[in-house]
Amino acid sequence: MKKIVLLLSFVLCLAAVGRSQTVRNANNSFIAKMESNGTVRDGNNSMLARIQSDGVIRDPNNRYLGKVETDGTVRDRNNSALGKVESDGRVRNTNNSTLGRIYPDGAVRDKNNHTLGYARDIPARYAALFFFFNLF
Repeated sequence: MKKIVLLLSFVLCLAAVGRSQTVRNANNSFIAKMESNGTVRDGNNSMLARIQSDGVIRDPNNRYLGKVETDGTVRDRNNSALGKVESDGRVRNTNNSTLGRIYPDGAVRDKNNHTLGYARDIPARYAALFFFFNLF
């Protein structure tokens, strides 16, 4: 029995790898999906952007849109800082004012704790691009 449980767990883990994750608004309506390779697609399955492994964000024509640095700093196409995503999911602007927060369960809330949407299983630094920094 233990071997079956371990095997099933392994299969479920494999199924989760490579799965695209969705971004939804407060009404749970689909906004976009993020594929395991970093491709971001809209509801028509059109590519909006690609987030590379180094945090660089490019549009469908491979033009530079911005970057998410390893410390959570978000930069636009001119390399100007737009804000930062803290390790606890708190999102701040360049004046260090809190814009909102992305919670471990994927809930995204503004500074007044109103739900903006959901980005389950998407790293907070990428979810912030949709809800706070409008890079797509």
